[in-house]
Amino acid sequence: MIQRIQSIYMLLVAAIAGGLTFIFSLYTLESGVEVFAKDDSLYIGLFMASAILAIITIFLFKNRKLQFVLNRFNIIFNLILLGVFVYRMLTLSGETAVSEKGIGIIIPIISIVLLVLANRAIKKDEDLVKSVDRLR
Repeated sequence: MIQRIQSIYMLLVAAIAGGLTFIFSLYTLESGVEVFAKDDSLYIGLFMASAILAIITIFLFKNRKLQFVLNRFNIIFNLILLGVFVYRMLTLSGETAVSEKGIGIIIPIISIVLLVLANRAIKKDEDLVKSVDRLR
C-alpha cells in the first residue's frame, strides 16, 4: 500500500525537506554570502528530522492512526521551524546582517501544505475502512 496518494505527499515532503535545503539558500548576508541550511546545525537538524519523520511515516501504512498522529507531529515540527525562521528574520537589525531572504524559507510552508493533504487522504482511507466495517 505504499502507492497511496498520502505516501506520495510524504515522499515529496521528505525530498523537499531533505534535498532542497541544500539547493536553495535561506538568506543572503550583506556581504553577498548565501547562507544555506547546512551552514547552521539548528536548521539542518530540524530539516533532516522532518525528512526522516516523513520517511518513517510512509512505512506505517498499516497503522493509519499512528501515521495520522506522526504527520500532525511533523506539521507542528515544521511550524516550529517556520517560527525559528520568522524569529531569526525579525530579530536581526535591518540591513546589518540579512540583505535578502532566500526561497529556502518557504520550504516549511510547502511541507505543511503537503502534510495536511496527506492527513486528509489518511482520514479519507480511515473513513472508507470504517464504512466497509459497518456493512459486515
